[in-house]
Amino acid sequence: MPEISLFWFRRDLRITDNHGLFQALNAGLPVLPIFIFDQHILEKLVDNSDARVTFIYDQIVHLKNLIASKGGSFLVEYGDPTEIIDRITNHFKIKKLFTNKDYESYAIQRDQKIKSLLAKKNISFHSFKDHVIFEERELLSITAGTPYTIFTPYSKLWKEKLKISLEREENSVLRKFDSEILLTGHLFSSPEINTFPSLESMHFNRSSKHIPSAAINVDIVEKYTLQRDFPSVNGTSKLGVHLRFGTIGIREIARRIYTVNETFLNELIWRDFYAQILANFPHVENQSFRSNYDLIQWRNNPDDFEKWKLGQTGFPLVDAGMRELNETGFMHNRVRMLTASFLTKNLLIDWRWGERYFAEKLLDFDLASNNGGWQWAAGSGTDAAPYFRIFSPEAQALKFDPQYKYIKKWVPEYGSIHYVKPMIDTKKSKDLCLAAYQSALKHSE
Repeated sequence: MPEISLFWFRRDLRITDNHGLFQALNAGLPVLPIFIFDQHILEKLVDNSDARVTFIYDQIVHLKNLIASKGGSFLVEYGDPTEIIDRITNHFKIKKLFTNKDYESYAIQRDQKIKSLLAKKNISFHSFKDHVIFEERELLSITAGTPYTIFTPYSKLWKEKLKISLEREENSVLRKFDSEILLTGHLFSSPEINTFPSLESMHFNRSSKHIPSAAINVDIVEKYTLQRDFPSVNGTSKLGVHLRFGTIGIREIARRIYTVNETFLNELIWRDFYAQILANFPHVENQSFRSNYDLIQWRNNPDDFEKWKLGQTGFPLVDAGMRELNETGFMHNRVRMLTASFLTKNLLIDWRWGERYFAEKLLDFDLASNNGGWQWAAGSGTDAAPYFRIFSPEAQALKFDPQYKYIKKWVPEYGSIHYVKPMIDTKKSKDLCLAAYQSALKHSE
């Protein structure tokens, strides 16, 4: 049996411009690609028809067929990653394992455990930056040498570093790794590798939810600044789900758009920013970035939370957003900000409740970005909206959906006797919010 390397696909479900795959194929040994449906992740999902699982499953089928067409085998397993990799390394002569970095706390702990396991077997573990342009400690404050916690100076340095990097060409942070070209002749093949778990065996059913295309629509990018705030307009890329699972690479998007629209580029920078916040300040996963905000006395009324989830608040733009989320797994970013503000500041419900619900429903759920967005809305995070800034649901609707096109699409009963009455008085709820926040912050002084 020959010595081989493993390449472990995770949040990078593509063969094109895949950094870790490129390094594996370049390392001199035949490569066996693997994918593990991680039971620890899947068992936490609420919906057994979760569209994200179907999407991942179909991408893995696609990858398996592509790799087979290049003469290679692709090992697909379901279970505990540590146990599976232990078993694989006992069966094959593995010398190296390659993968791309994941910056979430569970992934870091899992990878450290596997790295230690492999070290005992004299197998080296190699991970590479692929999910972001600049990772956790690449951009540090020039004066203090610490991670940035404010977006504007981070964004400025991000753009400066990108410009400098692009002048280097071959070693640019936007360099294309020609992994797809190296596949032929560098893959390991074995007839005994023929298992592929079914969705049903993992306790999931196939979802019929629509997944947006991975194609970069340059016309949308060009008009992004003008159109991005209006939910009735097809003005956003909807690439989030593909970035989340790596079916399109962040470098490819940045190469295509960085000279086209700076507002769109800023969205990619926000993504990097929140990723480095999570990596450098892991406490944000369960606690407020600003610890004094954990002193807030939330009302946490479960009936109010249920109305918010179902889009039955009586505030049409909030309800439209929640219904779109529930039906499609997508919500327009402007409406995400409003629904989050309404839950935390009008209903005084802990941002963690909303964050978890979005995590259940969003096709493009990404822990770092979701957490960052919710803490921004609640005022507890980095670069957050001041606690006294509270979106008006009525004003937001008039400004961003003045003809009620989006509202009427998702709340068809709006304007009739069948539409629910507003569940709260926004003036009174604002006063309650300010009092709760002021009390918490005063006691933390």
